[in-house]
Formats: sequence, structure tokens, C-alpha cells
Amino acid sequence: MSEYKLSASLEGHEDDVRGVVFPSPELVVSASRDATVRTWKLLSAPPPKYDCSISSHGSAFINAVAYIPPSSTYKNGLIVSGGKDTIIEVRQPGKPPEENAERLLMGHAHNVCALDVSVDGGWIASGSWDGSARIWSIGKWECEAVLEDHGGSVWGVLAYDKDTVVTACADKLIRIFSPTGKLLKTLRGNKDVVRAICRVPKGHPSRAEIASASNEGIIKLWQLNGRQVGELLGHESFIYSLVSLPNGDLVSSGEDRTVRIWRGMECIQTITHPAISVWGVAVCAENGDIVSGASDRIVRVFSRISDRQAETQVIQAFEDSVKSSSIPQEQVGDVNKEKLPGPEFLEQKSGTKEGQVVMVKQVDGSVTAHQWSQGAQQWMNVGTVVDAVGSSGKKIHYLGMDYDYVFDVDIEDGKPPLKLPYNLSQNPYEGATKFIEDNELPIGYLDQVANFITTNTTVATLGQSSQSQQAAPAGADPWGSESRYRPGDASSAPVPTASSASKSQVLPQTQYLSITTANLQTVRKKIEELNEQLIQEGSKDVALNPPQVELLRALIKHLEQSPAAVAKASPVVANGLDLVFNIVTRWPAAHRLPGLDLLRLLAAASPSTAEYTSHSGDSIVEMLESSGVFEDQDRSNNIMLAVRAFANLFVTDKGRALADTKFDSIHRFVKSSSLGTTNRNLTIAVATLYINYAVLCTSASHSALPSSIDRGLALMEDLAGIISTATDSEAVYRSLVAAGTLLTLGEVVQMAAKEVYDIESALQKAKQRSQEPRINGVVTEIKGLLA
Repeated sequence: MSEYKLSASLEGHEDDVRGVVFPSPELVVSASRDATVRTWKLLSAPPPKYDCSISSHGSAFINAVAYIPPSSTYKNGLIVSGGKDTIIEVRQPGKPPEENAERLLMGHAHNVCALDVSVDGGWIASGSWDGSARIWSIGKWECEAVLEDHGGSVWGVLAYDKDTVVTACADKLIRIFSPTGKLLKTLRGNKDVVRAICRVPKGHPSRAEIASASNEGIIKLWQLNGRQVGELLGHESFIYSLVSLPNGDLVSSGEDRTVRIWRGMECIQTITHPAISVWGVAVCAENGDIVSGASDRIVRVFSRISDRQAETQVIQAFEDSVKSSSIPQEQVGDVNKEKLPGPEFLEQKSGTKEGQVVMVKQVDGSVTAHQWSQGAQQWMNVGTVVDAVGSSGKKIHYLGMDYDYVFDVDIEDGKPPLKLPYNLSQNPYEGATKFIEDNELPIGYLDQVANFITTNTTVATLGQSSQSQQAAPAGADPWGSESRYRPGDASSAPVPTASSASKSQVLPQTQYLSITTANLQTVRKKIEELNEQLIQEGSKDVALNPPQVELLRALIKHLEQSPAAVAKASPVVANGLDLVFNIVTRWPAAHRLPGLDLLRLLAAASPSTAEYTSHSGDSIVEMLESSGVFEDQDRSNNIMLAVRAFANLFVTDKGRALADTKFDSIHRFVKSSSLGTTNRNLTIAVATLYINYAVLCTSASHSALPSSIDRGLALMEDLAGIISTATDSEAVYRSLVAAGTLLTLGEVVQMAAKEVYDIESALQKAKQRSQEPRINGVVTEIKGLLA
């Protein structure tokens, strides 16, 4: 069979193309970090010509896309997309982006990174950084099940058949669920993060049923009973995407710049791209053509059929762009130029397998990389190896591994710096993503951290010496007085020295924390959509009327101002609180989530939230209790947002006073509703609230009060339980900080912690589960307080 060749290069995206689907020979759909989903419709062939349209335009990057086949209701099918804003959007392909989507599916608490549609078209599976997968019914548009028990981000989901869902997780495990959420099987054997998963067609020589791909750079073949039946070796770095062809072949793409075609147990073709990463690959089930999405912002279609291939000069231009691309030396390892063969090697020696790479020293002294093509039976030039600048060449050892850099990053004043390890062979966005995921940071930091990595680990362009590199533009010192990067400061920074700043003492915590990251326009959009549903269902008594919708928009616009402007008394906030409490107390429980999200933002933004009372004199605390939010265990995200609202009260003086007065009630609600939860974000919200109460209890105005001792004992009991059982590192860390701060109240709390709540056993368990320096450091400080 012929090799794949370029069919079309589709240019239009303004940032990395993260996801692609190929529903039919006439339609390609792509999702990008430029916050758009685009459709590419085939106009004519040969040669193939496509027309581009923007299907969706959001406010944050989109990195997952899927397609629901046509039905009697939706004759053109539906496009499903998700990303940074946590919302899954369902939209008809032909609708303009300014028109409302068919549905917005809300429930995930973090970046949506994987989507798939069941074979029978009955449901959607989604995966997220929040450590869960979800099943959404098509038609009813409700979350039917939450697939929990994951120990990290769910990077891949596969709707294997109507009775089976498979997930790929950052905790190195593959899990098999029923669509009702029941865990059926756990597959073990991967040594690194599992990034992708696909169905293996029947008749594969391995008899595998599914294939997985991981950061090991290995594709593993599995049967659903958990037995591993094979491995496909060839990729040289992370594998990001994996799909199957109609003829039974597999297709993969990854960080080594390639798309690879696998037949049986062998790689039969390697397609190198002029990009750092090939993020996604998809297959057209009708004709077997392939589409890829890459970091160079281009969508590319490849075909084995000559009538569907591009003109000769277009294919040659693509091959030339691959040849002219630069490869950082760190991607290919140590290269001794003196021992490399010369250009004659390429004429005298054949490769031993598809995709084999050799380095050749050219006459001018440069080093070029060449990849063997089994189909063409020749070496293909895939780029020039260039040196990197900004590194001393010495590796830094951290957590059992060697890195080119280990940066100190300050996220919040009053909290210890976080470690950001990075190797030059990594993609900056992957390094930033892992750092944010490991430390449970707001996704809004992603671009800033990635830009910081890029700025401080610059790769020289071809023909440019390190001496000719321009100095970073002058500006504010983003390293501050402690030589640490602070996201949001200057866009460039000097390379840090090998020695890092000495660790500061964490305990006691002295500053209140808040959780305020949000996409306000997404919240508004969701409230308006749900409001329209209520009107259509006949619930006009609780729905917002047109003036209230305008008030909602004015409130969102007000909250988008600077914190100082928002904090000032405003009739928009006063009237807006009536509207928000109507949503969180009177709307159906399934519709309250965006209203609760808006309430927790108002709690931090304005003292008016703490001062607000209902007609019967109830405060935010009593109104949330009477709404039933803390009793509805099936909607843990509603509880999580209510707890975040309590935590955010501490931002204002009025809010702290209310939280102080209502401690007993708040503690009772939170404890009863969060006990034994598996929702990591709820646990983190509880730990944050307890940190704020610990700061209040140990403040100068409260530390001598008998009530602070009583509260410290009550909170210590809860915190010891979280520290003993929680698996999420951020939840454990925040709980340790809260407990350690409470221990500074004195001997009574310290003795109770040791003798009643067995805090020392809890510390030991936490230390065994995590080797993170920040956790070990706080554990050491706590042990010092207990000595």
C-alpha cells in the first residue's frame, strides 16, 4: 500500500492546534489554544481545497474536541469542545459563533482535556484535570455519572462500547468503568503518565482490544481483562494522541514531532512535522485519511490516495520546511561531532527500521538529523541540530531525577516557594502544565509560566552564536529581593544561579487565602442559558426577568473592574446580591452551580456580601444552610463552591467578622457535608477555610481568647483526619499549614493533637504518601512545635 503524503495544510489558527476530529471526507474540525474551534469544509479536489469557518470563539484555550454524528434532530451532527474554562460546549457546525450553543455542560472543576462520543451516539465521555471523568447524556444533556477514584488528571477517555468506558490517568493507571460510574477493572504496568487511549480493531495480531500511550514514549497493547499483550516502540518522547485506522493500523503522534503509522507490531511510516509537538491526530473512518494538529498552528491532512494528495510543489514545500527546522541538541542527547559520520554515510548505509534517526556532520560543521523511510528506502533530512544557551551544562538533581533547571516560583506571599523542574528537551507548555497540575494552581498561570520557561531556556537559532544573543529587555525585576519568579510580573527574567534561595519558615501562616480564579463571562453565559430553560419549562416565578438579566450583565461588568473599584459600595452589587441569592436558594439544585460560583466571587470582592440579609434577617450563612446545599451529597461541586464562599469571606473586614460570629454553624455545615468526600477540590476548599480560621484564631486580637482554643481543638480533629487520608498533595499541604498554625496556640492544642488526635501518626502517613519537599518541610516544622 502507498505511503501517506500531504493532502492539505490548513492555516488559520493563531496558536497551537490541540485537538482534531475528521468526521467525514468533506469535514475537518480543529480546536486550538487561540480559543477557537474551526471547521474546514472540502470545496474541491484534486488538489484538495478547504474553506475555513470559526465555529466557536471562547475566552480561553480549547484543547479537546469531538463530534456527534448526524441524527434526525441534528442533521449536520454536533461539535463538542472543552478546555480551560471547564465548560463543555455542544454546537451545530453551521451556526455562527456569536449565536448560543445548543448546550453548555457544566460540572468539571478544572481544564477539560479529553472528549469522546459513544458508538451508539447516546452519551459523551469527558476527562479533566479535576481527577474525574464524566458521562453526559445526549439529548437530556445532563451528567449521568461521575467516574471517580482517579489519582490525578484524566488525560484520555474512550467510549469503548455502550457498556464500557476506559480512562487514561496521570497516576499511571488505566481504568475500565461502566457508563453508570462503576469501576470494573484497573490496568497496571505503565511507568509514567498515561496520555491517550484508543480501540484496537479486531484482527490485530496481538489480539489486543485497546492501546494506550504514555510519557514513556511506548504504546502498550491490552486486553480488557487487564492482560498486556504487546508494546510498540519507536517514539522518542511523550505520545499525546492515538487512534486506529479502518484497515486495522494504528496512528500516533507526540513530542518527537512525528505522526507514526503502525501495522501489526511494526512502525511502517513516520511523518515528521516542522513543529515542536504534534498534539493531536484523527482518522476519517470513511476513507482512511489522517489529520494532525501541531504546535506550529497548522492543521494538516494526509492521504494514501494520489487523487487526494496535494500538488507536487506543495508536498515539496512541506518536506523542505521539515529539513529547515531546528532541533534543540537536548532532544537528541549528547552529540560528539568528531565521531559523527559524514554525508557519505547517507549514500552508503541503509536504515534498519522505519523512523530510525542518525546524526550526520556536514562539510560546514553543522549537524543534521536524518530519519529512515522504509517506504521510500532512503534517509530523509528532518532538521538541523542547534546548541542551547542559558544552561551551564550541569544537571540539577531533584526528587530523584536530573534536570537542566529547577526554578523557585513564588505564587503567594506568605507561602513557601514551589519548585519548577524543567529539562530543555521538554515542551514549555508541558512543563508548565505539569507544574500547575502538581501544585493545584489556577490554570490562568499557564501562559505566564510557559512564557517564563521559554524566555529563560532560549534555544539559539541556526547560525547564531551564544554571544550574539540579545539581552532580555529591561524592566521590572521579576525575581524580587529573593530571586524568585512571580507570575504576572515582568515577561522576562535572568537565568537563575545554581544555588536557590534558602527555604523560609512556613509556620505560622499569617495571611488569609482566597480562591477567586474565574471566567466571569462563562458564568454569565451559563446563568442566562439555564434561565432560558426555566422559562421554557414554565418556571417563570423563579426565572430572571429581562431587567434582572440586564442587572446580571451589569454585575459581571462591575466585577471585571479592578479589586479597588469593585470593593467600593455600589447599587449594582446591592441589587445583584438579591439576584444571586434567588439563584442559589430558589432555582432547582441542578441549576445552582453558576450562581454559587458568582456568590463565592462576591464574598471576596465586596463587604456588601457579608452585610447582606434576607427579609427575615438571615445572613449568607443561614441562607446557604436553608437552601439545602450542604445536604445534597450528590452535588459535591455545589458544596465545594459554598465552602469557597465561606473561605472568601475572610478577604474583607466585614466578612471576617461574620465568619468569626458564625464559626459554630459554618464548621458544622462544612464538616458534615465534606466528611469522607473524594472530591479533591472540596477537600482543598475545606483546608483553605480552615487555614483562614487558623490565621484568625492565632491573630493578635484572638489568640488569648478561650474560644480560640476551643475552635483550635475542633479544627485539629478534622485536619488530622484529612492529613491521614487525603491523597491530593495540595489538600494535604494546606491541611498541614492549618494544623501547624493552630499548634502555635500553645500547650493545650499541642497536647490534644498528640494524645487525642494522634497527629504524629497522621504526619507519618502524609510523609510516606508524598516526597514533595514542601510537605516534608512543613512536617518537620510541626514536629518541632510538638517536641
